[in-house]
Amino acid sequence: MVKVGFICEGDTEKLVIESAKFQELLKQLDIDCVSPVIDAKGNGNLLPENIEPFRTILIKNGAEKIFVLTDLDQDSCITQTRNRITEKESQEIIVSVKEIEAWFLADSITMSSLLKENFRAEQPEFESDPFYKIKTLAQEKTSRGTGTKPKLAKRFIGLGFSIENAANHPNCPSAKYFIEKLKSVTQK
Repeated sequence: MVKVGFICEGDTEKLVIESAKFQELLKQLDIDCVSPVIDAKGNGNLLPENIEPFRTILIKNGAEKIFVLTDLDQDSCITQTRNRITEKESQEIIVSVKEIEAWFLADSITMSSLLKENFRAEQPEFESDPFYKIKTLAQEKTSRGTGTKPKLAKRFIGLGFSIENAANHPNCPSAKYFIEKLKSVTQK
């Protein structure tokens, strides 16, 4: 088993990484998740000088590879986000486009459960504010709000959210990239 550590931009990403479904995926891929899953508490804390203490903790705890999970947010492209964080040896930077909530939109199965009707987002990563889109749809279709981003993440996890479902969406390449990079960790 390869030991992998995770540094997450925020609590939503951390909740997804810690979810039972994601942890089961890691086991299937022969990956052991190093504790703790780190919440950097915002993309400003994913600058090189701020990220190094997080890396040190994970390496001390046995991480052979580190994944940094962040959002594109207002950066103009993935390369800009990756350059801001800075590449390191044995580190993968995963950038969800636009936000991780776009992956929620891309998981048609979970979105359909949330909205209690069939749903399919055509271009989830082109949505300018995926959280607001989900919030609006939930209010319109169920007369129920979504709460904060972490509350939405907990709700999605409870409904069975799967990064694999998001990765299977033809227009969610950042989720697919994440799954591919996870699979490559244990490939010789």
